[in-house]
Amino acid sequence: MIDKQHITNRFIKYIQIDTESDPNNPAFPSTEKQWNLAKVLVHELKAIGMQEVNLDENCYIMATLPSNLDYEVPTIGFIAHIDTSPDFTGKDVKPQIVENYQGNDIILNEEKKIILSPNYFEDLLQYKGQTLITTDGTTLLGADDKAGVTEIVTAMEYLINHPEIKHGKIRICFTPDEEVGKGAHLFDVEKFGAEWAYTMDGSQIGELEFENFNAASAKVTITGKIVHPGYAKGKMINSILIANEFVASLPSEETPEKTAGYEGFFHLHDMSGNVEQTVLEYIIRDHDLDLFEKRKYLMQKIAFDFNKRYGQELIHVEIKNQYFNMKEKIIPVMHIITIAEEVMKEKGIIPLIKAIRGGTDGSQLSYKGLPCPNIFAGGHNFHGRYEYVPVESMIKATEVIVGIAEKVAKNYA
Repeated sequence: MIDKQHITNRFIKYIQIDTESDPNNPAFPSTEKQWNLAKVLVHELKAIGMQEVNLDENCYIMATLPSNLDYEVPTIGFIAHIDTSPDFTGKDVKPQIVENYQGNDIILNEEKKIILSPNYFEDLLQYKGQTLITTDGTTLLGADDKAGVTEIVTAMEYLINHPEIKHGKIRICFTPDEEVGKGAHLFDVEKFGAEWAYTMDGSQIGELEFENFNAASAKVTITGKIVHPGYAKGKMINSILIANEFVASLPSEETPEKTAGYEGFFHLHDMSGNVEQTVLEYIIRDHDLDLFEKRKYLMQKIAFDFNKRYGQELIHVEIKNQYFNMKEKIIPVMHIITIAEEVMKEKGIIPLIKAIRGGTDGSQLSYKGLPCPNIFAGGHNFHGRYEYVPVESMIKATEVIVGIAEKVAKNYA
């Protein structure tokens, strides 16, 4: 159905364009280089025959595949993001193709002794006999979410080249800055004009997700006082030591490496400072809204108690909500999950319906009026040197997009 070499070539072309976003830049998009892929996609979408191709001033790309039906069905959408994570470099990606993988260790970089091993990454063993695309160990791959972009473009191209497949109007969008939490901020839901959509931004084959974390960021600033250490008794306030106390005051078992499933956490992901000032950067996550609010309260209460004990305002906590659990918005329209689930089964895919231990553009879009669950894009080990994607998973994801378009047309006939 989908040509393996064609989808491989398209994916490799996209990942070799650096689109890393920047969490510290308030501009939109946060990096100019995201425009480079956006312009390539605009050209390609026009070339394959998509209509109403538009790249707006905020680097959102929208396009339309017109209906080929003689009756009305809901307009649906498919969404992916063009940026890659700032957690690990995406510059100068050098992909490696492993044909007919046999469950062995994969040497990503012989010189640096970087190995992708099923002894550590057990999911590799699911893909024996398949073709894997990996990194060379010095960059991330960019399957998050250029696999999703590849699948959407390829699915649209396939539908255009096979007019015998009946479908309603389909809208697609590629967003910037998803990895820094801004991907849906300026998304124009009314302009997009879909009744519902799917983000192609999941991981392993079969994932179908409509629950995600409630999410917030927390910036903890500790202010100290520098004094010559020889004369510091009773005078110096070492912000680094107070920061250490603050970290130890949070539940030690509620961190990402010690939680799974629906369990929430506090994640300290950055720490910098000196005697005079230390800054702790956290993310706060929980699927349950009440527990999420309690986590934010706990962080503020710890700061309050510290300040009371020291008799001055040494610790300031700034918390910002990022996104909320989309489940509340999807439950009233569960038929959109049923459609995707049925298509997967028809394609020989076992649906893995589970909660996301993270978030997608879809979580924000659902709260903006566009119900938007998440479907697998096929990649594994996102945001790091061990990232890989089976080509067969990208093909299956493309088939799911085509299948959803076809099933919506049949269901509303």
